[in-house]
Amino acid sequence: MIVARIHGELIGDLPRDLYIPPEALEVVLDTFEGPLDLLLYLIRKHNLDILDISMTELTRQYMSYIEEARQRHELAAEYLLMAALLIEIKSRMLLPKPAAMNEEEDPRADLVRRLIEYERMKEAAIELDLLELDGRDFHHARAQQGGADLPLLPDLDVNDLVQAWLGLVSRAKMATPHKLGREELSVRDHMAGILRKLRDHAYLEFSELFDCGKGLAALIVAFLALLELARESMVSLFQTEPFGSIYVRVSHES
Repeated sequence: MIVARIHGELIGDLPRDLYIPPEALEVVLDTFEGPLDLLLYLIRKHNLDILDISMTELTRQYMSYIEEARQRHELAAEYLLMAALLIEIKSRMLLPKPAAMNEEEDPRADLVRRLIEYERMKEAAIELDLLELDGRDFHHARAQQGGADLPLLPDLDVNDLVQAWLGLVSRAKMATPHKLGREELSVRDHMAGILRKLRDHAYLEFSELFDCGKGLAALIVAFLALLELARESMVSLFQTEPFGSIYVRVSHES
């Protein structure tokens, strides 16, 4: 059986001349977070009235603990400071009281106030520790979202697109000026023009992309440009409600 490892070397048997001092096996059960915690423990243990502390008994119990801690080499300076304060309060209470002294000048008043405040904070800390904590007593379910939430829009009916187009044609015929001559119209130019209009807008209504005042030929070329943009997935057409207005926006896939 391996009982120890010293500088990487495994030790199987204890040395015969090994000496273990008795204090090495001492177990200390009571631990305190400070002198106020110790005083509060002594007051509750010996059923002392915190509002009317018996300084003689409290000082005796406290000094007994200080002596035990000193022997264990576990004495902190703050415990010695509290011991000096207790002795001072005890001495002041033993002195004769002047005739003008009233109840508010009790030497124990400041210590009692500190003990009451400490006890309240300690009880509040215990109540907080009993509350359920995220990560200790329960865990929140978390899931990563794959992408941005996009509104579910109704499918675009081809008949709605046809009706919108016929409406534009009807308006164009009413506003078409009579011109003579040949006009060169480019689908690519109109595609670029539509993209420029959509660049500064999240979306535009279908009719806002067309200028009926330029004539039927220009209107047809513009419509062909829009269809070409949709075919190349550069723009998308959608409705916010069935049989509603048609809107155009730059496609997220472009």
